[in-house]
Amino acid sequence: MNELHISIIAKELGVKPSQVMAAAGLLDEGATVPFISRYRKEATGSLDEVAVAAIRDRTEQLRELDSRREAVIKSLEERGLLTDELKQKIAEAESMTVLEDIYLPFRPKRRTRATIAKEKGLEPLALKIYEQAEMDVEAEALAFVDAEKGVATVEEALAGARDIIAEWVSEDRQAREKMRSLFSDKGVMRSKVVPGKEEEGLKYKDYYEWEEPVAKAPSHRALAIRRGEKEGFLILRILPPEDEALVLLEALFVKGDGPASAQVKAAVHDGFKRLLSPSMEAETRLAVKKRADEDAIRVFVGNVRQLLLSPPLGRKNVLAVDPGFRTGCKVVCLDRQGKLLRNETIYPHFSEKGSADAAQKIKELCESFSIEAIAIGNGTAGRETEAFIRGLGLPAEITIVMVNESGASIYSASDVAREEFPDYDVTVRGSVSIGRRLMDPLAELVKIDPKSIGVGQYQHDVDQTALKKSLDDVVVSCVNGVGVEVNTSSRQLLTYVSGLGPQLAKGIVEYRNEHGPFMSREELKKIPRLGPRAFEQAAGFLRIRDGENPLDGSAVHPESYHIVYAMAQDTGSSVADLMKDGGLRAKIDLSRYVTDTVGMPTLNDIMSELAKPGRDPREKFETFGFAEGVAKIEDVKPGMKLPGIVTNVAAFGAFVDIGVHQDGLVHISELSDRYVKDPAQVVKVQQRVTVTVLEVDLPRKRISLSLRSLSPEERKLEKETLPRRVAPEVKEQKPAPRPHKDRKKPSPYANNPFYEAFMKKKEENK
Repeated sequence: MNELHISIIAKELGVKPSQVMAAAGLLDEGATVPFISRYRKEATGSLDEVAVAAIRDRTEQLRELDSRREAVIKSLEERGLLTDELKQKIAEAESMTVLEDIYLPFRPKRRTRATIAKEKGLEPLALKIYEQAEMDVEAEALAFVDAEKGVATVEEALAGARDIIAEWVSEDRQAREKMRSLFSDKGVMRSKVVPGKEEEGLKYKDYYEWEEPVAKAPSHRALAIRRGEKEGFLILRILPPEDEALVLLEALFVKGDGPASAQVKAAVHDGFKRLLSPSMEAETRLAVKKRADEDAIRVFVGNVRQLLLSPPLGRKNVLAVDPGFRTGCKVVCLDRQGKLLRNETIYPHFSEKGSADAAQKIKELCESFSIEAIAIGNGTAGRETEAFIRGLGLPAEITIVMVNESGASIYSASDVAREEFPDYDVTVRGSVSIGRRLMDPLAELVKIDPKSIGVGQYQHDVDQTALKKSLDDVVVSCVNGVGVEVNTSSRQLLTYVSGLGPQLAKGIVEYRNEHGPFMSREELKKIPRLGPRAFEQAAGFLRIRDGENPLDGSAVHPESYHIVYAMAQDTGSSVADLMKDGGLRAKIDLSRYVTDTVGMPTLNDIMSELAKPGRDPREKFETFGFAEGVAKIEDVKPGMKLPGIVTNVAAFGAFVDIGVHQDGLVHISELSDRYVKDPAQVVKVQQRVTVTVLEVDLPRKRISLSLRSLSPEERKLEKETLPRRVAPEVKEQKPAPRPHKDRKKPSPYANNPFYEAFMKKKEENK
């Protein structure tokens, strides 16, 4: 690996160069991020997945920069433009932006006003004027008047010279850096409605006259405005303070106040408005989009991780119900491995007879298949079906759970579902997905495109390549962090195991179907095309419970089995005894097993794994119930305190399912009594919360919720004295621009006699 790259990455990440070199080397050899972070701690100095992934991504960026650098040098050499000085500047460019700024004046371009002026022979005149020495500008220009070349007058000659200077200004590296900073620091996003689209684009009404500093624009708002622009309802501009921009540029290029300087000044103004400003606006738009994408992807990936790592019920006989009114409820019975045993359709909400028949059928199925848990989808008729089943008087040991069915319909119509259940329709497949999702959310959700799970924020508007890469990373991380049971896992789940992939996963399933369950990890080597490298990467994450070797059911890698065997021999016991008896493990002196390649990090991991072999890092499953009597939005009233489950976290707040088919929104200002900058720091997807209902908008089907602990009296006082909550660290700053000019108001803190009293009372209540 390039030593310069190692130095740059080590400095940026705050790690040792040796750690970067080791991680990059392993990645180049084909090792995966989970494998490196879990089984190569001695080599990398115990870098975690985040650090290893950062090294991977930054290495790719630097290599891409080097590739572009080589292409630029080759282009300049072929055209005879490369000088030693230019080559040195290119070699020292630390980013793609700097490299492109250096190359910009030499980049092949279409004919511009400047190139046309050069063709007319006006470049010498532009150079003389640009020097800004004392001269008679018109007299100098007169020498370049040539009707045959297309320069008929002195003014045409001067205009052409100014065009050339304007292009020099727009391509000047220092000017671009200053303008780039100005656009970023002081630029303002302005959006307005496209004339004639006022009624058609009402969903973007908030942005019909919107103005906001670029530096402070949150990701969700930037993406929303861009979507409105893409759909043809909004016009978006990003502009800096023009006067300040011109002052900066004049300071760079205008050297005096003579006639030549006046020409340069005019060229600077023209160059900014016609060339530099549009170029910087386009760059800033891309930068804002990239920043918004990164924020949205970060939120989405965090939500997906929480959802994938939801507590599993485990291996149980499950009866799953996909609720419905007119079309009935689709019911399936699954065994402990998730195999479909029976499917039925019941009509509990159709008539009294249908309800009685449905009750009898559910009881029969529960008894016939020894049902241990019932999973009910949370879609249409979900709460009604839950109430129906809870009222059947089923045995108390049968757990009844409402399951989030987002994405189940996507799965049921997918190729994966058709492959699994070719003889059943989509309704049966959807019911199976609901039941399996209760048993093991991770194993089932990997079959669905993460974008369809419903926990994102503008996920269809962000860079899809970056989104896919991040989602693949989080799925791989979750799957390998939990571990995969070889003999029961689906092909889709096995695909995400380190070192495998679709073909090897398919090979494992086919071998399992033909030869029966695997009895040892060593047997995996019999899979066609599963070579030593793939085995090394995958083996530690694959589990074979109740196999020939007890270590095969743990996260101890086969390459470390000899260490455990030595420990067992030294304690005079078997491996199984060592895994069961903490007293035996306590006698082990780990320092005796340290070698050149095995250090204390690996040995400590081995000991932890022996104590809890194959442990599941996910939290323990706990049942949850919504409030009784609150099954539809009409039942929700302001002031109610209701249990709920966080279903989605966005930059502006969190959505909570309170069991009425319509998630309520906890705005970021209502997440806590303290200031919240990032909702993900307060709540997580699948977190169980108790919310207070603030407002119910029945026509628009919107529910406003709160997680704050203020009493009604305190809330009333706050509303009277603090009409607008802002971050403590910015409360003395000038208020942000309002969407409409007539909405500008002074800060609510200014000259407010109630503010100190309110804060004092709040502190006393604490």
